[in-house]
Amino acid sequence: MITEPDNDNGRDEAMVFVIIGKAYEREGEDGIDIHVILKAPDDDTAVREALNALSEEGFLEADLDQIGMITEVPDEEPHASAYQGALEGEVSIIRFA
Repeated sequence: MITEPDNDNGRDEAMVFVIIGKAYEREGEDGIDIHVILKAPDDDTAVREALNALSEEGFLEADLDQIGMITEVPDEEPHASAYQGALEGEVSIIRFA
């Protein structure tokens, strides 16, 4: 007899997401390629928290193109540090100039 439900959609802990896009600091200027890494219970919350963090950092707007879950610990910087920060509750914004 099965006592635990087998449901791949449910998770006991929050997931670490990476959101890829472009953010704009000034109107009329080219955007900056960004990755936002954070922990959230679902993708809607992840997007909302990413947008809030970008706003707090002074970005006027953002085009978020992709969202995905990080399933393995990254081994290269700056993503490795950002992943660790996400596990500790931080929202990390990685800028690519």
